Amino acid sequence: MENQRKQIQVKGKSARFFDRRISTRELIFILAVILCLSPFISAPVALFLGLIIAQFVGHPYLHLNHKATHILLQVSVVGLGFGMQVDRALEAGRSGIAFTVVSIVGTRVLGYLLNKFLKIEQKTAFLISAGTAICGGSAIAAVGPVIKAEEKQLSVALGTVFILNAVALFVFPAVGHALNLTQQQFGLWSAIAIHDTSSVVGAASKYGTEALEVATTVKLARALWIIPLAFIAPYFFKTKGSKVKIPWFIGLFVGAMLLNTYVPAIHAFQPYLTGIAQAGLTLTLFLIGCGLNRSLLTQVGIKPFVQGIILWVVISVSALWAVIALL
Repeated sequence: MENQRKQIQVKGKSARFFDRRISTRELIFILAVILCLSPFISAPVALFLGLIIAQFVGHPYLHLNHKATHILLQVSVVGLGFGMQVDRALEAGRSGIAFTVVSIVGTRVLGYLLNKFLKIEQKTAFLISAGTAICGGSAIAAVGPVIKAEEKQLSVALGTVFILNAVALFVFPAVGHALNLTQQQFGLWSAIAIHDTSSVVGAASKYGTEALEVATTVKLARALWIIPLAFIAPYFFKTKGSKVKIPWFIGLFVGAMLLNTYVPAIHAFQPYLTGIAQAGLTLTLFLIGCGLNRSLLTQVGIKPFVQGIILWVVISVSALWAVIALL
């Protein structure tokens, strides 16, 4: 009798697990993930597919989404390093350093002025400015803990930059082609004016191979500014003693470039490594789209979103003028 009872319990648990595993929402999500990993789906389409699922189906694993996108993005960026050469990356980095410094300082100053004018909650405004100035969600995730930002403040800032990232992924390639930007011009422009590394890579990869190389290198060099900002930020909010997270994946990206440049044996595996990285970035954008549900969109609010739009438009137009005039 006891054995029969245990067998019934095991069968009951198996049935519940089976039912949960094949729920309609999860099945749609899993099929979409498989589709995004195929060569038939581009980065913009993957993002759009994620947005559709977020609005009409729902993300079955939303509680894991932020961590999954964070890890997947970093691993994918490291994989892209196996497709780049050190000398070309250094050249791209040198051409972008002046643009980077000016744009970061200018964005932070404009963000401060907009905060005073719009009267936005101070930490939220600071996070939006940091995300726009440096590298979107990565900067917000790094700076948020050191200024002891609350969950809602983080969500509003992340929601703002992710929405604008989604728009940029579709708009930037179209503008680049309309203005006949060169590969170098577009790569540099997207690295400066698009918030998140995932959307920068997605837009640049759609534009061309050289644009992707320039954009990735400049964007990751820009991301290093997270470190000084994270050390300075606590002084503005009197929150000293918080731990700063260093973006370790940038070092691995450089290591991958060094291997690709100086270890010829890597070249046999290079197409597979970069192919996996591209698929990972496409999947990252799909997951970001899945996270932009109605709840996140509604809690952003008008004033923070206005701040984000103004900062983004100013930096986009200024950077576009600069790359056309100077390159």
